[in-house]
Amino acid sequence: MESFLNGRVRVLTGDITRQETDAIVNAANSSLLGGGGVDGAIHRAGGARILEECRDIRRTCFPGGLPTGEAVITSGGLLPARFVIHTVGPIYGHHGGREPELLANCYKSALALASRNNLASIAFPSISTGAFSYPLEEAAAVSSQAIADFLKDESSISEVRLLFFSQDDLNTFLKNHRFDD
Repeated sequence: MESFLNGRVRVLTGDITRQETDAIVNAANSSLLGGGGVDGAIHRAGGARILEECRDIRRTCFPGGLPTGEAVITSGGLLPARFVIHTVGPIYGHHGGREPELLANCYKSALALASRNNLASIAFPSISTGAFSYPLEEAAAVSSQAIADFLKDESSISEVRLLFFSQDDLNTFLKNHRFDD
């Protein structure tokens, strides 16, 4: 495990569905109704309550789907985390060059939602680097800069975990991050 920003950011491999944090982040698709990868794993492990709350969010707030870069919050259902923050990452090459801005917005929106809900700890997967094909090297630079920028002005979040599925992915992140320390 590596840490940055005076220990506020921890980088490790692991299963996001097993994190005992206030919130975990779901790399969701815009439907919010589950899918593959991290999204499917969170919905399977968290149970029906998460899906019910996502359907309610779709019905009341986002009938056309959650926009890329935005975030919403549900309970954690059966997960160890109390909440799930769902965000939709950009599909690489499909946003006219706005992918870095949209990816940064995923991290900033999720962190802002955690802060507004008085959540001190949050765990992120590597958003958009799986099925959405965002290159991990580029995502490492964008995500770390977005997190560092947010935490500079926000003291209520004491722990941000960045979880990677494999040691190779973690090593790629460590070679490409933009944390100062």
